[in-house]
Amino acid sequence: MNVSPLSQRLAVCSWSLQPTSPQDLISKLKETGVSRVQLALDPLRDEPAVWGKTPELLQAAGISIVSGMFGCVGEDYATLEKIRVTGGIAPDATWAQNWRNIQATADLARKLGLKLITFHAGFLPHEESDPNFSKLKQRLIQTADIFQARGITLGLETGQETAGVLFDFLHKLTKSNVGVNFDPANMILYDKGNPIEALRKLGNWIRQVHIKDARRTKVPGTWGEEVPAGTGEVDWRAFFTALTQVGFKGDLCIEREAGTQRVADIRAAREMVEKI
Repeated sequence: MNVSPLSQRLAVCSWSLQPTSPQDLISKLKETGVSRVQLALDPLRDEPAVWGKTPELLQAAGISIVSGMFGCVGEDYATLEKIRVTGGIAPDATWAQNWRNIQATADLARKLGLKLITFHAGFLPHEESDPNFSKLKQRLIQTADIFQARGITLGLETGQETAGVLFDFLHKLTKSNVGVNFDPANMILYDKGNPIEALRKLGNWIRQVHIKDARRTKVPGTWGEEVPAGTGEVDWRAFFTALTQVGFKGDLCIEREAGTQRVADIRAAREMVEKI
């Protein structure tokens, strides 16, 4: 099977561009030079008056949707400890609302014809004896089932645990439609190991990749720093070599969640990949 050149597999994470409307998203995407997008579905679900015509507008502009993403309510990324407590579908206080949103998102994704949706599940317990292990496992199965019934795969974001912990959890989950959205920068931001080694460990589970870069913290227990792709600690040539070696043929979505020059940073990331 022939694999498309890296540049033809690129997309942009819509939330990176901080769009205020579908028209604003299209305008910024055109500036990046990338005509494929991973689309945040929360605005379409929560603000249909503004975002309801997004699919038609993107199609008319020649932009294709490669996958979707949803966030979980109540998440606080101010510190590592806060996101550990508030992240994903683990907290009991936000589970009821998150479950309502998940059901609505699954229906929306089906209507859009999407085959892959990614999200942060939350911090996975390291030990099966942890009482939160069985709770999060059951919620993930429940979430996976509702997407599986619609022919949709889920990609869990990497970074909040080591590759080994995620690998073991996925094996115990035994859900064929749950894989990994691999983000090398998150491994660095959360200080959870070497991204190239993690990629090799999770290779068979990878369903999509985020192109994002970072520098590791010098103060254990605090965030690393996200930086423009190509200026951080990810060895991109080694990264793409490893992706090829594990047989990954999917999409590469540029994500930028910091800085004030998002369009320029995404364009620079695209140019970096094109050179490679």
